Formats: sequence, structure tokens, C-alpha cells
Amino acid sequence: MAKKRELKKDIDFLVNEVISDCYTYLYLNGNKKQDQVITLMNEVVEKRNELIHRVNHSDKKADRKQNREYFRTVFNDLLSMVDLSFSKLSDLTKA
Repeated sequence: MAKKRELKKDIDFLVNEVISDCYTYLYLNGNKKQDQVITLMNEVVEKRNELIHRVNHSDKKADRKQNREYFRTVFNDLLSMVDLSFSKLSDLTKA
């Protein structure tokens, strides 16, 4: 990761993409499974807040290698959360 700011922007961008797809699903399908989609959106927002908190509160005394590994873990958690969210939304569209 080059900068914390870029990581935060990536987090916001990917979370906004998931939420945008959720709104598109709601627009196209009306009230069909609305509660499940809203629950998914709430989970994504909570996870976003957790990831931003983790970025803001990293260990200041850690060396460069430890910081890299920490932020790499945060980024990988972001990607896995987004992938899981898209797959949940995809499962809702199939059913």
C-alpha cells in the first residue's frame, strides 16, 4: 500500500459499488427480498467502518515490514468482504 489515504479511497469505492448494486437490485426487483438486501447493505457498511478504523488505528511503533503486512491484511480483508457481498447478492438474484 502506498498511502493510507489511497487505501481508504479503495475501501470507500468498493463499498459504494456493492451498495450501488444493491440499490440497482432493489430498483429492478421491487420489494422482492428487500429485507435481505437491506441487511446485506448494513453488513457492508459496518465492515467498511471496521476497516477504516483499522486503517486509522494502526500500530505507530511497528517497523516498515510489519506495517506493510498489516495493511496488506486489511486490503485482503476488504477484497474478501466485497467478493462475499457480491456473491450473496448474486445468490439473491438467482433464487
